[in-house]
Amino acid sequence: MEKTRIAVFVSGGGTNLQALIDAQISGLLSHGQIVLVISSSPEAFALQRAYKNDIPCEVVSKKEYTSQESFEERILQSLDENAIDLIVLAGFMSILSESFTSRFPKRIINVHPSLIPSFCGKGYYGLRVHQAVLAAGVKITGATVHFVNEIPDGGEIIMQKAVAVRGSDTPEKLQKRVMKQAEWQILPRSVEMVCKEMVRSRTKK
Repeated sequence: MEKTRIAVFVSGGGTNLQALIDAQISGLLSHGQIVLVISSSPEAFALQRAYKNDIPCEVVSKKEYTSQESFEERILQSLDENAIDLIVLAGFMSILSESFTSRFPKRIINVHPSLIPSFCGKGYYGLRVHQAVLAAGVKITGATVHFVNEIPDGGEIIMQKAVAVRGSDTPEKLQKRVMKQAEWQILPRSVEMVCKEMVRSRTKK
């Protein structure tokens, strides 16, 4: 079986990348293979996770390019060189343009730390999401895996998982629980589901 070739885009600690690596090792992710990690920061700990697992890495920092176009052209070059089939955004903090995302219809996946359509879109990322959840007083939050299109957090939903909000929660506590109980669970399962469908589509041709 020719597996779906995956590139994971990261910017920070890489906990979602680790969840994907663990899924690959355990066999949960069996129809896809992580063949490239692209980081927007040379300081990202996610790079160490990739190195430890012998996954090729590249750093493409936006500040080193004069325009969004040149930044994305460099990324596209890496994707072409590595014959990438599927992109997974795992805490990637650089916005990708409509010109970029339109090249990969239903081939870019993102994980967002809320139950879309709540607490999502422009400005909602990282701890800001969990701060907004607590400020609103909602009792249930969670995570969403979705396809990426030109609208921030606006693509088709693949999978969601709910997480209870507790009265003693801080944004940091809630963030950790959402990652552990939702993000790390549904991201590998969603990636496997999409990879399996891509493999099936190839074999039909």
